[in-house]
Amino acid sequence: MKNIKQLTLGLVMALGLAAGAHASGGETIAWDKAPVKTNDMASLQNGAKLFVNYCLNCHSAAFMRFNRLKDIELTDQQIKDNLLFTTDKVGETMKAAIDPKQAKEWFGANPPDLTVIARSRAGHGGTGADYLYTYLRTYYRDETKATGWNNLVFPSVGMPHVLWELQGDRKPVFEENEAHGHAVKVFKGWQQVSPGSMSPLQYDQAVGDLVNYLQWMGEPAQNTRVRVGVWVLLFLGVFTVIAWRLNAAFWKDIK
Repeated sequence: MKNIKQLTLGLVMALGLAAGAHASGGETIAWDKAPVKTNDMASLQNGAKLFVNYCLNCHSAAFMRFNRLKDIELTDQQIKDNLLFTTDKVGETMKAAIDPKQAKEWFGANPPDLTVIARSRAGHGGTGADYLYTYLRTYYRDETKATGWNNLVFPSVGMPHVLWELQGDRKPVFEENEAHGHAVKVFKGWQQVSPGSMSPLQYDQAVGDLVNYLQWMGEPAQNTRVRVGVWVLLFLGVFTVIAWRLNAAFWKDIK
C-alpha cells in the first residue's frame, strides 16, 4: 500500500512538472546543435578561459584539477598566469569563489557543480552540449524576475545572464498561432535591443568554445578512449582474419 501511494505521488509530481514546463513556454524552442570538437585545442583553451572568467565565480568544478588543463596543451606557467586566482595552486580543484550561504540567499539555491554538467543535461531535445549551447544563447531581459533576466530554454531561471556584456540585450519575437482552439506563442527569432562587445557570430563562437570545454571537462580522457578504441577494433579485425585462415588450414584435411 505504501509503495502504491509513493508511486501515485511520483506520477502526480511528474505531471505537475510537465504541465508547469508547458505553461511557462519551456517547449517553445528547439535545441540548437552545439559545435562540439573536443580535439580542437584552440577552442578548448578559449573555453577554459571563459569558464574561469565567467563561470567559476559562482559554479565550482570540484572533480577537475587545474593541472589537468595540461591535456589541452597548456603549460603550468600559462595556467598560473592566466587561469588561477592569487591563492590557488595548479594542483588544486576548481573551487567557486562565492560563499555557498550567500549564493543560496541571492539565487535561492547553491549554483550546481559544472564538472559533468554537459553529460547530465542530455534529453529528448539533444545532447547535454546542445542544451547548454542553446541555453547560453537564449537569455533575454525580463524585469518581472529578481535577476532581471529570463531564458527560453530554462524559464524563470535563477541564474542571471553573466555573458550579457558580450552578447548585448536581445528580446525574443513570438508569433501567435491557433492550436486546438487556443492561442499558442511560437518563437520566431530575436531582435537586438543593444549591441554587446561581440558580434552575434563572435558570441556564438565563444559560447561554442565554452560548451566545447564543458563537454571535454566531463570526460577529459574521451579522446584517448576513442583513439584506443579505434586501434582495438583494427586489431580485432586483423585477428579475426588470421583466426579464420588458421581455422581453415587446420580443418582442410578433415571432411
